[in-house]
Amino acid sequence: MIALSEHLCFKTYAVSRYITSLYKPYLDEISLTYPQYLVMLVLWESGEMNIGKIGEHLHLDNGTLTPLLKRMEKNGLLKRTRSQDDERVVLISLTENGRDLKEKAKHIPEAVQACFNLGEGQKKQLMSGLDEILSTQSSSKI
Repeated sequence: MIALSEHLCFKTYAVSRYITSLYKPYLDEISLTYPQYLVMLVLWESGEMNIGKIGEHLHLDNGTLTPLLKRMEKNGLLKRTRSQDDERVVLISLTENGRDLKEKAKHIPEAVQACFNLGEGQKKQLMSGLDEILSTQSSSKI
């Protein structure tokens, strides 16, 4: 049996929880949860898009995203509208409040990255390895 400390799944889980905890105080200041922040990042970067596309960016399914997006709409950050071309498609766009929040959140990535003692080369190497794992996961879906 492999020791817990030797399991890749445990190491990535522990690191993920640690990183998320670093974001918490900054996100509390702007009243966002970490998953909501990820949705906002996608919309700030790409603008209006349908739920499926947001899910592709975040590696989340519609069943996970829909309640999250409903809460965000209730909080006045985004709006959900049916596509005029296909009413089965729900489009997500930012409200003025959602767009304004971008300015309040722009310092967060740097503040969190400052908590790590990684040089630029180390960061690029880590990001490349994570991208490789994600691309493997994406290409192995049945």
